[in-house]
Amino acid sequence: MSSFLRNSFLSALLNEMQHKLGNSFKKIKAKRYEDHPNGFYVYAKPNSCDSKTVLNYIGRYLGIPVIATSRIDSYDGDLVTFHYNRHEDNKYIVETVPAITFIERLIQHIPEKHFKMIRYGGLYARHRKIDKNLHRAISREKHHIYRSFNRWRQAISLSFGYDPLKCPDCGSTMSVLELYYNHKRVSLEEMYEKAMSKARRKRADLKSEIPVQQ
Repeated sequence: MSSFLRNSFLSALLNEMQHKLGNSFKKIKAKRYEDHPNGFYVYAKPNSCDSKTVLNYIGRYLGIPVIATSRIDSYDGDLVTFHYNRHEDNKYIVETVPAITFIERLIQHIPEKHFKMIRYGGLYARHRKIDKNLHRAISREKHHIYRSFNRWRQAISLSFGYDPLKCPDCGSTMSVLELYYNHKRVSLEEMYEKAMSKARRKRADLKSEIPVQQ
């Protein structure tokens, strides 16, 4: 699998570069195939289907710097000693490099000034022609049912004078994750189905009460 990824990445990258640069890139492309018979380096983590694992993995890079300070072992004014676990074999590596070299490694991912970056891509990209082909995840007919689930907050606020979603300690607004009644979890899906069944029964009763002219 590793060999397949390496060679696939090699072919895809070189083909795209030739498409952009033209036939003048052919010699360089052939040389790259000759110099890298095992393909280009690809680091692909195992497939993490569990949503919690994926969120924790992404969250690490949102809340911490490029390298944690705990990995920097020493600095004497000229040299920096740090450690890490190598991706290929998870081997513990200790390196001592000049401070300038260390800084260069840290900032290599910072784009150049005026470099254009894509903030959102795919489904989240703006002004796409295919957006007109998208369908709503929740039909308009169901919107009032889902909105009715939020009226309880306003009702409690008007009746008892406090916001049930406001944290009494920090004052932040909380989100409803689950409902419990008599120490038992109440499914929002079941509430929705009951509300829809009730609405369907009302419509059926109204139709049965309408006289039909012969």
